[in-house]
Amino acid sequence: MINNPQDNYSKTTLDLVKQFVSSNQRKRINLLNKVESSVDEIFNIGYELFDDFDQNGDDWAVGWLLQVLKKNKPQFFENITFNNWFITYSDVNIVYDELQLMLLEQNFEAADRLTSSYLRKLAGKLAEKRGYVFYSEVNNMSGIDLKTLDRLWNIYSNGRFGFSNQAKILKSVGKRYELLWPKIGWKKDGVWTRYPSSFCWTLEAPDGHMPLINQLRGVRLMDSILRHPAIAERHNNIL
Repeated sequence: MINNPQDNYSKTTLDLVKQFVSSNQRKRINLLNKVESSVDEIFNIGYELFDDFDQNGDDWAVGWLLQVLKKNKPQFFENITFNNWFITYSDVNIVYDELQLMLLEQNFEAADRLTSSYLRKLAGKLAEKRGYVFYSEVNNMSGIDLKTLDRLWNIYSNGRFGFSNQAKILKSVGKRYELLWPKIGWKKDGVWTRYPSSFCWTLEAPDGHMPLINQLRGVRLMDSILRHPAIAERHNNIL
């Protein structure tokens, strides 16, 4: 009996995807190019590839598979549900479809601006009117919504962006914000990075580079967000 070559390609690709999903962070990063180079075979497997993944989950490997398909095989998204494949939740009736699509398409600058608008909305009418958030308004923000924002940024950044990842980096530098800023690319040689032209709006950005929190509001705003109970839960209360 002669094996169908297509079946062999499918098995090889499925084995690669399984290896990718089951690997740790470092090994996954090393497999990124290999996964992208297999996009034709991934596309041929089709929608059933995602049947065993959790739409309520937080696995950036799945986000990367979707990003690779969006970039190289946009026809895959004729089934529009895959534009917002991960299920999201809100306590204040925010629909996060637009943000998820921006992140899926790696349109990070627009996604960052939209995230800022959501933070103002979560802070309340006064924050929306003035155009920025006071640190004292953070504790009253919906934890469900902050988790959603953090989760989406993590999913579509190879596990490198988002509030909880910023908190982990802060912990790694001894919780010293003056060391965090250059580490995440918000400051260089003592000078604040100019917004938006000097920020890196791609996956080549440093870990924790996005989403941005207005440095003019000072340390207390960012610290309040990273220590919000919902975000603290996601980074295992390391701060």
